[in-house]
Amino acid sequence: MRINIFNMNAIQKSNNALHNHTIYDVIISGAGPVGLFLACELALAQCTVLVLEKADNPHSPLKQLPFGIRGLSAPTIEALHRRGLLQQLELHKHLKNPHIVPVTRQGVPPTRQAGHFAGIPFQEENINTSQWPYRLPNATPLILLSEIAELETILTRRAIASGVEIKRGLPVTAFHQSENEVTVYSDDQSFTGKWLVGCDGSRSVVRKLGGFEFAGTEPEFTGYSAQVTMANPELLRPGRNVTEKGMYLQSQPGYIIIQDFDGGAFHHAQTPITATHLQEVLRRISDTEITITNLHIATTWTDRARQATAYRNGRILLAGDAAHIHSPLGGQGLNLGLGDAMNLGWKLAATIQQQAPESLLDTYYTERHSIGAQVLNWSRAQVAIMRPDAHARALHAIVSDLINTRDGASYIAGRAWGVFTQYSLEGSHPLTGRSVPEFAFENGTTISSLMHDGKGMLIDFDDNAALKTFASEYSSQIEYVSGTVKDRLSVNALLIRADGIVAWACDKAPDYNELKDVANRWFVKQTEND
Repeated sequence: MRINIFNMNAIQKSNNALHNHTIYDVIISGAGPVGLFLACELALAQCTVLVLEKADNPHSPLKQLPFGIRGLSAPTIEALHRRGLLQQLELHKHLKNPHIVPVTRQGVPPTRQAGHFAGIPFQEENINTSQWPYRLPNATPLILLSEIAELETILTRRAIASGVEIKRGLPVTAFHQSENEVTVYSDDQSFTGKWLVGCDGSRSVVRKLGGFEFAGTEPEFTGYSAQVTMANPELLRPGRNVTEKGMYLQSQPGYIIIQDFDGGAFHHAQTPITATHLQEVLRRISDTEITITNLHIATTWTDRARQATAYRNGRILLAGDAAHIHSPLGGQGLNLGLGDAMNLGWKLAATIQQQAPESLLDTYYTERHSIGAQVLNWSRAQVAIMRPDAHARALHAIVSDLINTRDGASYIAGRAWGVFTQYSLEGSHPLTGRSVPEFAFENGTTISSLMHDGKGMLIDFDDNAALKTFASEYSSQIEYVSGTVKDRLSVNALLIRADGIVAWACDKAPDYNELKDVANRWFVKQTEND
């Protein structure tokens, strides 16, 4: 029998704790976007969920514009669309990216910057989307702007409507797990769940108390995000500027971002940020006499890159920044965390409801850890060519030349926007492991509109009676969908997981032995007692 006890002192102090006698399927620590999205996914599958959040007030100034702005990448946008949440996003309809300014050259019309890699912009007109054949014409956008506050509002509304309990002002202070459940303590209260998931950010208490190893690399810089009033803002060049001493960006009036290659010393010292200190750093890096007359709000961050070596310890799981941290360069952290939630939600729900093969939950780690490792390396690579030394400047010049080519811009955009995301699943078809394309049926129905209930699907473009019979054997988990689509991409049939990932596809007569093996890897066949 597994009995792990974490933070014994806190548990002993809680012997007289007020205990909630409800046994939840899942307790989630953290009511940020990742924890809330995971809660929504679990509730969609009829699981009972409790979310504990340490903050009393969810409306932190650092979650508001412009600090809370995030670029949502293709996998995130698709995930929200498949759950009927995308249309609730409003910010992107009237907000331009505050970190991007038009690129102008003398005598040449301005070009539209689509993004950047290590501060090096890539241009929209250089991106060759024909290299991405599975992006159909009616696909969701590749990138949208949102903000943390907007996402949390939408996800909180969905979670509460789905029966999720959210308790604020209750930090997780200790927990212990037995073979069948986890008891979670928050000061003078305790709660019991079958599982505990840490979605409590980069300083995750669940990760620290749960005994997870957090391996990786230490920071090279302190990053600053600040809103200030400057007496002479015209001294700063617009856009991102990589200098011999670091990087600075001025976008919206008074909003600046700085990278100071001090090894992360200022951030780790946790010294209060003053206008005098910020001015000194900005002057040194920009090589100007910029004057800051008022500091309104500021925060620091680093490029520390670490990842949990396991995402599960018994009945304890990690997701989002609790499982991995890295520099926010490129804005992939939120997208990575939401991808964790989408991947974990249906697998954990199926495990709880005994509708999962024994090994299903293990695939959460094998699939998401490798994706996380790729993002950490993507972040490290950007830092490597932004260092204030001659070697980095040489690399910077070469990468700049490559990004200004059609193939280079297309590659960088594909990586930054998640177009290349693919799980390493067994199967020979090139769609296997990819997000299902947004097929549109002749009646106007799209794949995403059919996935709002969170079930898997067997899609049949040839009205094959044998496939319909096959799907009926998994009817509690798989819906059979048949019809003609406008662009079928030389595909005859596909088996889609609940998270929208193609588990199996064929472009000829189905191999039913192969289909059966794949289906049994992700789903459980219906029994007479179901």
